Amino acid sequence: MKKFAILVAALCCLAVAPAFAADPLQPGAMAPGFTLPSQSNTPISLSQYRGKWVVLYFYPKDMTPGCTLEAHNFQRDLSKFTAAHAVILGVSLDTPQSHATFCTKESLTFKLLADPNHKVVDAYGVPVHHYGIINIASRQTFLINPEGKIVKVWPDVDKDLKDHSTQVLAAIREDGK
Repeated sequence: MKKFAILVAALCCLAVAPAFAADPLQPGAMAPGFTLPSQSNTPISLSQYRGKWVVLYFYPKDMTPGCTLEAHNFQRDLSKFTAAHAVILGVSLDTPQSHATFCTKESLTFKLLADPNHKVVDAYGVPVHHYGIINIASRQTFLINPEGKIVKVWPDVDKDLKDHSTQVLAAIREDGK
């Protein structure tokens, strides 16, 4: 039993390292297209938002404190994003069912997209962290202009989580001039 506990502890220490991912896409790159299911299990494609700003934000896990704060702030500012011709798309490795529960519990009305196989996470170069059997994506945001080009990347949103929505909105206003 003691050997088993030591083995589990050792595996846990190794499991927190991020998986090797490509470098995140940088400003100037065309945003890779994708189609993922939303919280209502409806397929959502990046291409359906051509002509609008897209805030594509990756987050670790539904119903966790930091992710709830981030989602609430985007929800709080949703009318301002809409006025700026922008949509918000949140992406995590959670399922559509988990997203539906999160949206209902937290009164979220924008789209949360399920990427349990890391297809979009990998395409954008977002690191995935492994905690035993739980995988989570890093918290990163990509601002995509109406022509489909990435114009700004926030690679470490955790540093300024509570002001992130405001920063993204300011970037849209600045780049949209």
